[in-house]
Amino acid sequence: MTDIPLTRIADALERMAPAPQGSPDFGTADGFVWHVEPDRLEPVAHINRVDIDLLVGVDRSRDTLLQNTRQFASGLPANNALLWGARGMGKSSLVKAVHAQVLSEGLSLKIVELQREDLPSVARLLNLLRGRYERFLLYCDDLSFSHDDQHYKSLKAVLDGGIEGRPDNVVFYATSNRRHLMPRDMIENERSSSINPSEAVEEKVSLSDRFGLWLGFHPCSQDEYLEMIRGYCGAHGVEIDDDTLWAEAIEWQATRGARSGRVAWQYFVDLAGRKGVSLPT
Repeated sequence: MTDIPLTRIADALERMAPAPQGSPDFGTADGFVWHVEPDRLEPVAHINRVDIDLLVGVDRSRDTLLQNTRQFASGLPANNALLWGARGMGKSSLVKAVHAQVLSEGLSLKIVELQREDLPSVARLLNLLRGRYERFLLYCDDLSFSHDDQHYKSLKAVLDGGIEGRPDNVVFYATSNRRHLMPRDMIENERSSSINPSEAVEEKVSLSDRFGLWLGFHPCSQDEYLEMIRGYCGAHGVEIDDDTLWAEAIEWQATRGARSGRVAWQYFVDLAGRKGVSLPT
């Protein structure tokens, strides 16, 4: 059998690989989603989000993230941010709501969503954004890493940027249910089995330390839960008396076994449907 030169194999593989697309027209949209194979930024015509005034119980995190984002959109220094904590308490909603608020104030800012699975391609994405006059909020939802996950190494390109540094026109916001981005039991397992426990997980745990802002989200109280629903009713014109709302909302949370902003919205969607009120898509 004749040996095939490695150069011919490399050329064939290069021809088979999808060619990356160029930079999009960033003037066509305020939001984009990063895709790979081929690399491209797809514009999002309508960003799915809620009004910032409807986010209840997160006042401190809201004010801190909004100020940080205003600074960045204004060309001033700003920190990368990690929004961590309880599920369904508005972490991703806050990122998108803050982006909308900054736009409403006349500042220019593009939001780019990056999937966790595509983190290995982040250097290519940063090369597309580097040097542009636009400013970009790079956003990754539900970020976490398992015991043998190596994707966290790619994230350092965003947070630290290697010798090139993070582009001045890019800031990174991530949401996670975990403060240290990896399960606590895996941290303890590595510590217990390592020759040097203090260094066993330092590289992964210290990843979260690279975020300048840590914003914690905690389970809401019953009053906050009901206030969320009442806010949705007012915003969308759904009429219901307080006693009925209280009884139905409490029963809804009991059947779900949880109380959060997400559960409040799910109850409201059911309520709006029963009342014959259409909600924006």
